[in-house]
Amino acid sequence: MIMIRALAGFAFAVVAVSPALAKEEPVSFAEDVFPILQTRCQACHVPGAEGTAKSGLDLTGYDGLMKGTKHGAMVVAGDPLTSNLMVLIDGRADKSLQMPHGRKKLSQCDRDLIRKWIKQGAKNN
Repeated sequence: MIMIRALAGFAFAVVAVSPALAKEEPVSFAEDVFPILQTRCQACHVPGAEGTAKSGLDLTGYDGLMKGTKHGAMVVAGDPLTSNLMVLIDGRADKSLQMPHGRKKLSQCDRDLIRKWIKQGAKNN
């Protein structure tokens, strides 16, 4: 009986520290997502630039991203799969619409970070 309790306690300890069950670190818009947008997207998506003129998408801050484009929302908080931002940067849209337009695709790491932020609710944090 003591051996069974010891094994059960060990099994619980292993599960409790398992990385798969560890609490997910929050992704910050200001510290994690916005720097990616500044570096990779703002060349075209600021007021007066071609991307903003064509689409209406202004990526100079959180409010512009969440406002979306002339054609609709870019981010569906909690749902990266249907968020147009992910469709465009993952390359799931027509080639003519993929972002960044005419430039190297965002790294998998950057796209996963944005995806995680959206999944966590796309907060202005």
